[in-house]
Amino acid sequence: MDIKQYMRETGERARAASRSMARADSNAKNAALYAIAEALIADKVALIEENARDLSAGRERGLDDALLDRLALNDERIDGMAEGLRQIAALPDPVGEITDLNYRPSGIQVGKMRVPLGVIGIIYESRPNVTADAAALCLKSGNATILRGGSEAAHSNQAIAKCIHQGLEVAGLPADAVQVIETTDRAAVGELITMPAYVDVIVPRGGKGLIERIMGEARVPVIKHLHGVCHVYIDDDADLEKAIQVAYNAKTHRYGVCNAMETLLISESIVEEVLPELAAMYIEKGVELRGCETTCRMVHDARPATEEDWDEEYLAPILSIRVVKDMAEAIEHMHAHSSGHTESIITENITRARQFMTEVDSSSVMVNASTRFADGFEYGLGAEIGISTDKIHARGPVGLEGLTSQKYVVFGDGHIRN
Repeated sequence: MDIKQYMRETGERARAASRSMARADSNAKNAALYAIAEALIADKVALIEENARDLSAGRERGLDDALLDRLALNDERIDGMAEGLRQIAALPDPVGEITDLNYRPSGIQVGKMRVPLGVIGIIYESRPNVTADAAALCLKSGNATILRGGSEAAHSNQAIAKCIHQGLEVAGLPADAVQVIETTDRAAVGELITMPAYVDVIVPRGGKGLIERIMGEARVPVIKHLHGVCHVYIDDDADLEKAIQVAYNAKTHRYGVCNAMETLLISESIVEEVLPELAAMYIEKGVELRGCETTCRMVHDARPATEEDWDEEYLAPILSIRVVKDMAEAIEHMHAHSSGHTESIITENITRARQFMTEVDSSSVMVNASTRFADGFEYGLGAEIGISTDKIHARGPVGLEGLTSQKYVVFGDGHIRN
């Protein structure tokens, strides 16, 4: 295969389809989403069979348990994909919305109209549900998309792509609105991220190595987060029962996800009431603990944390624990080691909660809630195309609005400028 020619032709088709998608009405887009959801449920057996081929190949390649978990599809996860599609269909269509319309002294009216970005290239690893989520968000926001999944999910992604194209056909929308790259050759990624004539924005979803490569080589704007070093801080004014529940869930609900807690910070004044019970729960669950001097003194099974541990996204049953003097020291630790993804405070002190929300500079900041809620589905976005830790255009879970832009619109009645 001539990768350069293949990708150029893919880009040309996507650009043409993007013009059709920009003028597609909400009814057609929603019809496609509902039809894709139905196709996923109807083809559940085939999807699981194709996914089994990927899982088998992954085991042969020596993928670890966390990666295999991200790769796996089952009845529940397929139902979740379908529900995400339906939720996106039920959301208001942002395209064409006009806001901030005001009369100027000249008599013209000036406002802003929300419009699609155009063609979105999405590069991702492992999780085949991203294929459905990303396609759905791009469709509803009036964009065309080129999807390049990881080789480890090649069979699963192509099976999902068939369901997507069935839905597009039912709704009378162009099949090229969603294209899943068929080759696993890494050269395709290099072409995709250097085609500004055909691609308007790149969204990478995957490991740190992938995203660093995209950031270094892309000639197209990138919406991304590099990694998820998420923190939970248990304040000395915390409800200890809440604190234990939240801290346990934030780490153990799922390990191989970017919104899992990687570092737990505990106020020294309540550490003796919290840490022994929590540590026992983690150890029983099979979580390896790496801690500061105080942590290791109180928990015999904990090993000393290195300086590198505080910056590590484990994506595994490993947790760093540090005992801090107070909230100020906890925030300083976050400023030094956070990736800007998600941080949470457990406290009943409203003043401290507000101070924490003001001072912590991450894309999601929580009070008395697990970091596992930092997710587009949980935020009411229907699904997400990724998490952005950038500070321009889109930040946090990127849903429909994050996949659109605004242009100025001006209304006059024969007005001329004097």
